[in-house]
Amino acid sequence: MTNPHTGPMPSAPRPPGTRPLRKRILVWIGGAGLFVAGALVGSAGDDGQETVKAAARPTTSVTATVTATPEPGPTVTETVKAKAKPGPTVTVTKTAPAQAADTGTGSGSGSGSGSQEDASTCSIVSNSGNCYSAGQFCRNSDHGAVTTTEDGTEIKCAYRSNAWRWTYV
Repeated sequence: MTNPHTGPMPSAPRPPGTRPLRKRILVWIGGAGLFVAGALVGSAGDDGQETVKAAARPTTSVTATVTATPEPGPTVTETVKAKAKPGPTVTVTKTAPAQAADTGTGSGSGSGSGSQEDASTCSIVSNSGNCYSAGQFCRNSDHGAVTTTEDGTEIKCAYRSNAWRWTYV
């Protein structure tokens, strides 16, 4: 087996800036050919016309502007006497229980003629006007408030079970 590292040494690299003569000649011939081609194309497109010089010449110009401003018209002012605003109106409403009409049967038992004296009114009602009951969700404006159900039991809006709900007090 032969050692690949002990083989013959390659030739030394040539010094920078020295190229073989054949490459130098090809570069000169190519450059001269491009120069001649450019001269031929440039002279063929002339057609005997002069080139246009794009030089700006200063000119004097006079501009006169006349603007007409209209005179203001007469101003009309109307004086209005202020009317007195009426004061707030106070309305008092009194609720009286309705009396059942006597049919003249004379039974007098009174059962079946439901009276509203037993029912209490709710202090806080839903948007639809109904009383709340325990377990329903509370509005944001009702958090911590206390009211009564339709049957008169007190309920409070409290945070329980990850939600604000009406619960018994």
